[in-house]
Amino acid sequence: MSLTTPGMIRTLQRKLYIKTKQEPAYRFYALYDKITRVDYSLMPGDLSRANGGSPGVDGMSFKAIEGGVGVETFLLELGRSLTA
Repeated sequence: MSLTTPGMIRTLQRKLYIKTKQEPAYRFYALYDKITRVDYSLMPGDLSRANGGSPGVDGMSFKAIEGGVGVETFLLELGRSLTA
């Protein structure tokens, strides 16, 4: 598995980094639309799985998520709960 950050995510990271260096007092009020997208949410899970990640504070393991509702459904529901 490649642990390289996808170009789209890397571009966002780079833009945010540059903006924070140029304007340290700037506040990013509209990041929820970015962090709740499934494609952006898949990468941390992939990294965690590749590093032998363990269940989170909610006790959900990768096996439980994959064997239950599925990864994409889980992330969609998580995103909805964050923006509700």
